[in-house]
Amino acid sequence: MILKKNVMVLASGGIDSTACIHYYISLDFKVKAFFVNYGQKSLNMEYKSVQEVVSHYGIELGSMNCKFQNNFSSGELIGRNGFLILSAIMANPCFKGLISLGIHSGTPYYDCTPAFFSDINKVIESYTNGQVKLDAPFLNWEKSMIYNYCKNEGVPVNLTYSCENGGIEPCGRCLSCLDRGFLDASQKNEN
Repeated sequence: MILKKNVMVLASGGIDSTACIHYYISLDFKVKAFFVNYGQKSLNMEYKSVQEVVSHYGIELGSMNCKFQNNFSSGELIGRNGFLILSAIMANPCFKGLISLGIHSGTPYYDCTPAFFSDINKVIESYTNGQVKLDAPFLNWEKSMIYNYCKNEGVPVNLTYSCENGGIEPCGRCLSCLDRGFLDASQKNEN
């Protein structure tokens, strides 16, 4: 079935989307990454990371640029995941298969919940006459479980970028840095 063999991973250059890419490749899916420039502060570093990840895995990268009047700060961006998913189907009207994103449990954001997943999946299936479905393989995993998956599977975490502020050196203060710093420290303590 075509739906089962093609996947477009919404790639941000972070650990979660990179883990998704690896996950589908390990299941013999035809994997494509898709990156959206929506004016995020971390655009340059995220895009650099995505390019390194897709080069590592030898997969295709599609992208889309959007312009907004506001400047996005760090923290929750209301509507972000819904926007990214709808952007992917708009920019890839002939795509048939799964659209995947690396959402996981343990965050307070609606667009990282099973309810969001169910709601937006109905919309996507309706828009595409069932030719596209949403998948989130880590939906019920905590971030530490994804990190351990990466470590156990040899996912190139060193190629990823996880700072919402976009500096060459991570700021160490945003939620993504704090999350990553905790995970990196726990790995060092295990060694």
